[in-house]
Amino acid sequence: MVESIARVRHIRVTPMKARRVVNLIRGKQAMEALAILKFAPQGASEPVYKLVASAIANAKVKADASNSYLDEQDLFVSAAFVDEGTTLKRFQPRAQGRAFQILKRSSHITVVLSTPDEVEASAQGSKKAGKK
Repeated sequence: MVESIARVRHIRVTPMKARRVVNLIRGKQAMEALAILKFAPQGASEPVYKLVASAIANAKVKADASNSYLDEQDLFVSAAFVDEGTTLKRFQPRAQGRAFQILKRSSHITVVLSTPDEVEASAQGSKKAGKK
């Protein structure tokens, strides 16, 4: 019924570290994901927490716009992924006039929340497409 997407781009967290956090919440209910992220010790958990909260707010707005009822307990993380963003290249001086390159990586994080009936409808649509 409702599917909401939230994205954050160019966040200064390495994609590898962000993927560790995103893997914790993939497939979980939205409220459970918020509870997991609140107490996760990783540094990337705070921006991902804000992103999931934003996706919940997006779902509320989308449901209000379509005049449909939305229970936050029904929402779950149907997809969550991290893509690599731009890399800032910096140099640090080293011994004997050499330079040492430092790569400051960034990430693009995407979270998709949906209700269970939305997933069933998309699964039935893909089955029908496969029969053609």
